[in-house]
Amino acid sequence: MSLMDPLANALNHISNCEGVGKSVAYVKPASKLIGRVLNVMQDHGYIGNFEYIEDGRAGIYKVELIGQINKCGAVKPRYAVKKQEFEKFEKRYLPAKGFGLLIVSTPKGLMTHDEAKNQGLGGRLISYVF
Repeated sequence: MSLMDPLANALNHISNCEGVGKSVAYVKPASKLIGRVLNVMQDHGYIGNFEYIEDGRAGIYKVELIGQINKCGAVKPRYAVKKQEFEKFEKRYLPAKGFGLLIVSTPKGLMTHDEAKNQGLGGRLISYVF
C-alpha cells in the first residue's frame, strides 16, 4: 500500500506521539520536504534535534519531541497565497493571532508566514503548527 501524502502522514504521526507523551517519534519515509519542514519547526522551538537514519529504503527521521506541539498538520490543498492574503489563512489554521506558524514554500525556500510577509513573498501553504 502506498502513501498518498507522506508529509501529512509524518506530521500526523508527530502530533499523535506528542499527544501520547512520547519523547521520540520515528518518521518514515523520509524526504527532503519533510526534512525542511522539520528544520523550520526546530528553528522555532517546536521540536528538539532530529536526525536522518538510513534503513536501505527511503530512510527514517528520528525526531526528539519536547512537548511544545499542540497540533500540527499539512494544508490540503496547497493553497497559493499572495503576500497580502496571509491574514485569511492565519484565521483559518491558527488558533490566535501571533500564536503558531504557517509553513510556506516560497521561491527562496521554506519559511514561516511571518518571514515571508517581512520579505514580501508569496508562495504555497505547506503546513501549520501551534
